[in-house]
Amino acid sequence: MSWELGLWLLALCALLALVVQLLRFLRADGDLTLMWAEWQGRRPEWELTDMVVWVTGASSGIGEELAYQLSTLGVSLVLSARRAQELERVKRRCLENGNLKEKDILVLPLDLADRSSHEAATKVVLQEFGKIDILVNNAGRSQRSLCVDTSLDVFKELIELNYLGTVSLTMCVLPHMIERKQGKIVTVNSLLGIISAPLSSGYSASKHALRGFFNCLRAELATCPGIVVSNICPGPVQSNIVKNSLTEEVQKTVGIDTVQSHKMVTSRCVRLMLISMANDLKEVWISDHPFLLITYLWQYMPTWAWWLTNKLGKKRIENFKNGLDADISYFKTWKTKHD
Repeated sequence: MSWELGLWLLALCALLALVVQLLRFLRADGDLTLMWAEWQGRRPEWELTDMVVWVTGASSGIGEELAYQLSTLGVSLVLSARRAQELERVKRRCLENGNLKEKDILVLPLDLADRSSHEAATKVVLQEFGKIDILVNNAGRSQRSLCVDTSLDVFKELIELNYLGTVSLTMCVLPHMIERKQGKIVTVNSLLGIISAPLSSGYSASKHALRGFFNCLRAELATCPGIVVSNICPGPVQSNIVKNSLTEEVQKTVGIDTVQSHKMVTSRCVRLMLISMANDLKEVWISDHPFLLITYLWQYMPTWAWWLTNKLGKKRIENFKNGLDADISYFKTWKTKHD
């Protein structure tokens, strides 16, 4: 075979690989590293059994679904949130649907904003189970209001809860993991911790802060390779996060249900989260398009990303002012074509 033919075959293979990757990306609901881990990586059913997993924000949404899926893997669960009654409901369903017994689930009410309670809560978990293998920092609140209309107290509340509360609990658990030289710290961030979008200035700021903190923490823990720090960045997911979002005042929330059929199903998001935990991925992006595409543009083509964000942002604000879910229009259009 001549060298010219060899070069042509090499170029053809490279083009074919590029086309395959493009087709995979168009159908993807997570970044390509995560999609590869789902296809060829380690299974949660192999890697996460017999672990003690502490989930904050476990009374609803992603945290609740995470508790249900973890309960089928044979882990010991610690369920935390402010609403004890809702945690008991989640516990009952875990016992009904999972492989766990009463002794395997600890309901531990916790207010993430009450940082003075975090050390005592950590001691309770260690006394109950003797170790903490995985801390899932999931608790937090979102925001739906224009920056110019928003009270400074709202920004303070979001930083206190989403950022400082998460950092505080992590700092209480971290010495235990360092002593054992192993553990996983998994933080449910957001694509808005990478990109920015109108109506979420305070929320986005708190999530950007979290990403910066945990990226730095990961670098500092390079001498403890047994401790994995993971940022999970979902896009829009079916939950009550928008309904419970703060608006222009701390005492005021969105408070209404919106159509969510255009958003990712919570169970799919959580399954991808478990895959990322099993494969020790440092950061994953979980979303349908167009948000996944926009995130890649923000990462690699920021000028184009700004142009597209400004275009979509106008529609987002218009939807919000009309009482609709901020993302419904362009997501609904894309999802119809995607399906």
